[in-house]
Amino acid sequence: MSALLVGGFVLAGPALPANADEPDPPDCTKVDCVALTFDDGPGEHTDRLLDILGEHDAKATFYLLGSQVDEYKDEVKRMVMDGHEIGSHSWEHADLTTLSTDEIEDDLDRTDKAINNIIDKDPVTVRPPYGALNDTVRQAVDRPIMLWDVDTLDWQHHNGDKIVDIAGKETSPGSVLLLHDIHKTTVDAVPAVLETLSEDDYEFVTIGDLFQEDLEPGTVYSDARSEYTQQPGD
Repeated sequence: MSALLVGGFVLAGPALPANADEPDPPDCTKVDCVALTFDDGPGEHTDRLLDILGEHDAKATFYLLGSQVDEYKDEVKRMVMDGHEIGSHSWEHADLTTLSTDEIEDDLDRTDKAINNIIDKDPVTVRPPYGALNDTVRQAVDRPIMLWDVDTLDWQHHNGDKIVDIAGKETSPGSVLLLHDIHKTTVDAVPAVLETLSEDDYEFVTIGDLFQEDLEPGTVYSDARSEYTQQPGD
């Protein structure tokens, strides 16, 4: 089945319209861009996070669990309406390296269908839970695989000051930051993260905009500074 890549999604039907008032994304070849990414949602704090991002004119990419999306349909729809991007984070956060090729494909297909039922789009990029990869995963995933280069460790310490400190010290142009919107402490810290990185003139963009949509299926990426991290079978 043919598909069209537009704005970080594979269009697979009548698309949910984005906000017509949204400005064009910055040109990341001319300004310093970073991508904030949020895993494991959507959850009870996601709507407030979307408010915060909107107040700061910041775009983000959400790696969603398929098992969560039905409970938070409005938040998922709002992500698209607000100009954010959606990626797949598997159905229920299984370690994909423990699964067979067929099991990985079934898991991701189930996740795609749950997301597509809400927004009429399939996520283009996949983030494997825990960042866990092996040859089976890389060969089973037929889309770009997106990791990160800045791990805020928010899931571990639940400390807003540490989140801000790590983001401020480790971020550089082209970075992909890992955060989790299921944690209140993380969402509480996001305004300070945005303000800290804005002081260094960073623009906050989606994965698609950071990479100028120049992503290859089956290739593993961690940031926009290198062409790729690893290709299948390497």
